[in-house]
Order: sequence, then C-alpha cells, then structure tokens
Amino acid sequence: MKLIEDGNLSGWVCSAFIAIGIGICYVTFKYLTPSIWSALFSLFGFGLAAVGGMCSRARLAHIKPFDSSYKKARKSGENDDDESNK
Repeated sequence: MKLIEDGNLSGWVCSAFIAIGIGICYVTFKYLTPSIWSALFSLFGFGLAAVGGMCSRARLAHIKPFDSSYKKARKSGENDDDESNK
C-alpha cells in the first residue's frame, strides 16, 4: 500500500483527498457558524480537494510531480556548463 507510485500519488490517495476535501467543505458550510476559523477550515478542505484533483489530472497526462528525475537533468546541465567555461 504505497502513497506515491511512479512519481505521482496513487489512485486511492487522490480519491481520498477529493472525498475528504469535499466532505470538510460540506460540513463547514452546513454545520459551523461563520467565523474566521470556519473559513480557514473550509479553505483547507478546498485545498485538499484541489490537490487530489490536480494529482488525478497529472496521472492522466503522465506527469510525475513527485519524481526525482530532475536530479539527472541538473547533473547533465552541470557538465555542459563546465565544458562551455573551458
């Protein structure tokens, strides 16, 4: 049971983020009295749902936001810079 698979959140984590975020927003708007804390709680739920939705879309586009492949690109860029400085 992994949280991150192939550089992206796994499917059940994305679904859980979306469901929990929508649930937090619903509970906030339905049962809590208007205050700064309920607004912050609602924004937290919206943010959680947004992260789940964005990771789900990244999965469809085969984007890996949690991958460490940038390290290879950084190393190859350093080699090119060293050669051009000589």
